[in-house]
Amino acid sequence: MNMLPLAGVRILDLGRVVAAPFATQLLADLGADVIKVERPGKGDLSREYGPSYFDLPDGSSASGLYLSVNRNKKSVTIDIGSSTGRALILALAAKCDVLVENFKTGDLDKKGLGYGDVAAVHPGIVYCSITGFGHTGPYARHPATDVVFQSMSALMSVTGEADGAPQRAGIAVSDLVGGLYAANAIQAALRARDHDGRGQHIDLSLLDCSVAAMSARAADYFITGDIPVRTGNFAAGVAPAQLFECRDGLLNVQAGTDAQFHKLCAVVDRLDLVPDPRFASSASRVRHAKDLIPIFEQIFAQNTVLFWYEKLVDSGVICSPIYDMAGTFEDPQVKSRGLRSTLRRHDGVSLDFVRNPIRFSKTPIDHYSFPPAVGEHTDQVLAEVLEMTSAEIEALRSAGAV
Repeated sequence: MNMLPLAGVRILDLGRVVAAPFATQLLADLGADVIKVERPGKGDLSREYGPSYFDLPDGSSASGLYLSVNRNKKSVTIDIGSSTGRALILALAAKCDVLVENFKTGDLDKKGLGYGDVAAVHPGIVYCSITGFGHTGPYARHPATDVVFQSMSALMSVTGEADGAPQRAGIAVSDLVGGLYAANAIQAALRARDHDGRGQHIDLSLLDCSVAAMSARAADYFITGDIPVRTGNFAAGVAPAQLFECRDGLLNVQAGTDAQFHKLCAVVDRLDLVPDPRFASSASRVRHAKDLIPIFEQIFAQNTVLFWYEKLVDSGVICSPIYDMAGTFEDPQVKSRGLRSTLRRHDGVSLDFVRNPIRFSKTPIDHYSFPPAVGEHTDQVLAEVLEMTSAEIEALRSAGAV
């Protein structure tokens, strides 16, 4: 196994559910040693979330959500609400480079585990707080979930059919975007620490991240003052760029530029459309979309998705089929990239998962470990990191601290 980019970095993961665990999984994939702290007995809340559950040999089960964001980690159980648990967290933090948490703003401060408390024992710690609204502002203490950020960032307002209601995205996009920002920020903070040895607090708001992800639509609004609207599967500002109904299903065609439009017209034997002043530029095609789109709707309806897909791709027209999940993993490109991979645990249990998409030429991500059982590594971590004896660990367990 090769030396991964973040080898030697140790992270204490106090995260739950999606945003923080996703961030730390990304860092674990890159070689960081991630210690995930969970509740004694029950573990991370996401272990119980549906709709899918994976049965384990010990009779327990774990949700697909939990399994998707917790590979390559060690799990320890600690009751962080107890004085003994608090002491253990501070002791572990003193041995770590990074602490990541996504508790509601102020909750860890009340437990004596806020940034100031941790920095007092380890000034070099990079402490990343992922919260709904950040540590400042009138909503700082408000509870929230992913859909709150989708709605408040205006993402839902531009998602859905033009004459329909706002729609949520099909995945927890705000949590995932927040996790990506967090992983990026943590690595930048570690690089900054290389210069002066000092850690820092990262205040990361999922609402902020969601608004930042809307920057292109925000730019349109800042420039024109016009409120962006839902356009369904029509791309805003270019045409033709939408879904077309073929004989046996839908095809995604994105031929909005002049060059792409010319290629599309050649494929469907309608080069007469190119010099038509109504369709001479992207802006004019948008203005006259009601004249243009029905022409292509009639053409695409005459044959199958595969027929048109192959002809368009061969001519350099941007297009794609519309897959469900099964179709995605049957696609030859997805197969060739090995995105669906299999984890095998020491007891013979196997689990399919989506591998990290980053491909390094020098330090490839070539090792993945099974998402841990609740507290699977408690004894190992306390012994190796804190140099505790078996008797000391058993005393903690008897007291309910781990």
